[in-house]
Order: sequence, then structure tokens, then C-alpha cells
Amino acid sequence: MSQVVILARSFSRGSNEPRELLSQAGLEVVFKKNTEPEKEEKVAELIGDAEAVIVGVDRIGEVVFSRCSNLRVVSKHGVGVDNIDLEAAKRHGVVVANAPGTNSQSVADMAFLLILACARGLPILLEQVKNKVWSSPFLGVELEDKVLGIVGLGRIGKEVGKRGQGFGMKVIYYDPVVEDKEFTSVSLEDLFKSADFVSLHAPLMKDTEKMVGEKLLSLMKEEAFLINTARGELVDEEALYRFLQEKRIKGAALDVLTFEPPFESPLLSLPNVIVTPHVSAHTKEANIKMGRIAALNVIRVLQGEEPLYRVV
Repeated sequence: MSQVVILARSFSRGSNEPRELLSQAGLEVVFKKNTEPEKEEKVAELIGDAEAVIVGVDRIGEVVFSRCSNLRVVSKHGVGVDNIDLEAAKRHGVVVANAPGTNSQSVADMAFLLILACARGLPILLEQVKNKVWSSPFLGVELEDKVLGIVGLGRIGKEVGKRGQGFGMKVIYYDPVVEDKEFTSVSLEDLFKSADFVSLHAPLMKDTEKMVGEKLLSLMKEEAFLINTARGELVDEEALYRFLQEKRIKGAALDVLTFEPPFESPLLSLPNVIVTPHVSAHTKEANIKMGRIAALNVIRVLQGEEPLYRVV
């Protein structure tokens, strides 16, 4: 019996269907908790002799592929595959598959939740009530007529743009590949100069790693907010900390950080930063869709078929 190891922390949480699909296909399903997802040696140890693995943020590269000789497929419980060394997968003949489009609505909802929370200073208001202070130390801002800048107009970016339009915002975007007449295309520099809220939805690549650094942050308005629900590595967090501490920008809301959990990050000490624990895709609906596709990708590969969504 072929074994599939489940490392993705939320696999089949919204429904038993994804797990049942694997079992009905005659696979041995083994859930393992990975407390060190960044360490390939640990990941390799957990996968062992399994022929398939369903991963979340777990690091998969040369160490894993060389030590796990039975591995035939790595199925991402999600969309982004920047935690998987695709070139190493090719060298070892391992199929990598993902589940595109399954979290578009949930992540867009979360991005807009963070936009609203920034606009009204929600965390501070909640803290005031907890401290039995029935007032606000500041005035919030309305979203109508504000400029929403979207970096990366893929499925999620477009959904965030639609939500912005619904609130009467002017939506501008930067994407070197996508063109969309529904929104206004601008240069990356002009986006950071003009936007009241900058929402990041770009993929993580060599060209985008730490793209939001000193140069772009210095272009932002003092009253502007940065929202990141994409990848922590898109942001130079040391530069962001300085700009927030010096109040050169109004605030930031981050669902993703470079190192997670980020409990040692100085960003958590700032009152103008909202941090959530990488949960943008954590809705029941997204979880079910994501789990189903992740399971089917594994089943199809182990049965000698093409996965639904092959990356390599």
C-alpha cells in the first residue's frame, strides 16, 4: 500500500472528504506534525519512505529529494510553491502540483479585513474597551475616494480590487504581465507614491524578494498603510520597521512574515502594526477546495495519470 504523508497543518480540517478520497484510493494516510517546517532534514525525516506528501509551508529541496528516494509527488496544499525547489524536483523526477484559485476569495476577504482594520485602528479600539476606556484616541479614515494600490493583479489581486471598488475606492495596480481595463495600470513607483493603501499580491521570485524596501517605502505617503497577505519575503522587514517606528508611514498589516512564527520580530512591538498568524486562506470553503485538489493531485500521479494542476 502506497503511503501519503500529510504535513499541511490544515489539510482536511474543513471536511473529511479530502482524507476520504485518499483512503478510498487505497492509500495509507499518515498525518505528521512538523514543528520545524524550515528545516529540510526534519521534513525528510517525517516523509521517510512515503511515495507522496501533501505540504503547506514545509521546505522541500535537494535534501528531501535525495533522502526520500521513494517520493513520487509533492502536492501543495495551497497555491504558492516558493518553498519547493522546482529544479531539484525535476532532477529527481518528482512531480510537483498545487491548487490554484482555491483561496482567492478567502485571501481577498482577509486583505480587505486588514485594510478596514487599519483605516479604523481596530486593534487599538478593542484594547481601549478591554481597559474600560470608552473612547478613541484618534479619528479613523473612510475608504471612499481613497487610492488602493495593488501589486500583482492575479486572481487574488483582482478580487481585492473589486472589493475596493465596492467601497468607492480608486483602484490602481502594477503588474508587469497582466493587463486589466477594469483598473488603472501604473508604474510600481507611481503606485507607492499615490496609494493610501498598498496591498501586496505578487509571487515570490528572485526579482520580487525584498522588493518593498527603502526605495519604495520612501515614496509612500505619511498617512499610507502597507498590507501584506502574499509572502513575507516580499518586504525588507528591517526597513519597514524603521519607517513605522519613525512614523514615516502610518501603519502596516501583515498576515505573512519572513520567519514564522515571528515572535522575536521587532515589528510585533510597534503599536501601528497588525500581525495575524498566516491565516488568510483559513476559511472552511477554501480549505475544502484546497484539500480536495491536493488529494486528487496525489491520487492521479500515483495512478500514473497527470495531476489536475502540475507545476513541474
